[in-house]
Amino acid sequence: MHTVNIHEAKTHLSRLVDEAARGEAFIIAKAGKPLVKVVPLDATEIGTHRRLGFMKGEISVPDDFDQMGAETVERLFQDDEP
Repeated sequence: MHTVNIHEAKTHLSRLVDEAARGEAFIIAKAGKPLVKVVPLDATEIGTHRRLGFMKGEISVPDDFDQMGAETVERLFQDDEP
């Protein structure tokens, strides 16, 4: 990923945008300090993609999961009655 200063970005904006759209992201800096990163809209940032199913095969959910502890909860409510 390359860095361009603001003046260069303004001068070559069309070319830079075309490059970014092709996947060649770049950084715009002011006085040598990086300010923004230009990436294509369909680019996925690191850590922003969904990780649904990332533990597939690592854990299992028991068939009676929704009933686990039901007896204990029922007993707790019954104990409160006078």
